[in-house]
Amino acid sequence: MLNLERDVTVIGLQMGLLTMRKGEFSRFLFQPQYAYGDMGCPPLIPPAAVVLYEVQLLDFFYTGQMEDFTSLSPEEQIAAPVCTLLQVVSTVRSLGNRCFNQRRYEDAKYRYKQAVKLLKSRKTQSGTEMESITAALLPLYLNLALTELRVDSPNKALKYGKKALEIEPTNAKALFRCGQAYLDLREYKSAYDCLIAAQAKKPFDSDINNLLRKVAICYKDNLDTEKDMCSKMFRDLRIK
Repeated sequence: MLNLERDVTVIGLQMGLLTMRKGEFSRFLFQPQYAYGDMGCPPLIPPAAVVLYEVQLLDFFYTGQMEDFTSLSPEEQIAAPVCTLLQVVSTVRSLGNRCFNQRRYEDAKYRYKQAVKLLKSRKTQSGTEMESITAALLPLYLNLALTELRVDSPNKALKYGKKALEIEPTNAKALFRCGQAYLDLREYKSAYDCLIAAQAKKPFDSDINNLLRKVAICYKDNLDTEKDMCSKMFRDLRIK
């Protein structure tokens, strides 16, 4: 992921990228004054070279507002309008989603946690502002829970799932994430309870129903195993 102003040093390419749309493929032919100038860039680019660029713009984000906001002091951030904070958080979360979709899970976690930190540092006495901040925290906790599941960290996933449930106790996604985490931890009764609650909210969700069936089988197998162990233990005691 490139920053247009920081990472793209060819002035013509900066100008050309600003004209492109998402998914567009373009060719740019730059005269020396829009590329590497009279000196070129030895040994790869000769002096006064005309340069052809072929570019496909896969995706982009407007991060100027985010970078301006994060460069402010904590006091200046607190003084900024809450609508600005929420816009910045939305951009940071979108960057996290982009990383997640590319399976760059550690980068995704960094972005989600960055957004959470920005929201949590906001001290407000307004009920309306607090509701907006709390609403913005919910998808971040859900995303963090899913990301932790992807990197096989069910305990951390459960922590974030519970934080989401503190905000919205009947949220189906949060219940589902907790169910997934409990299953990975082999806490089948807790997984079953979470998934039953999630199913009550979304009875026709295939992901919930499929995982619930899996948990039910694991739960039954676990109970059967415990029953066999107890029977064997008492049988051994009687023999003695």
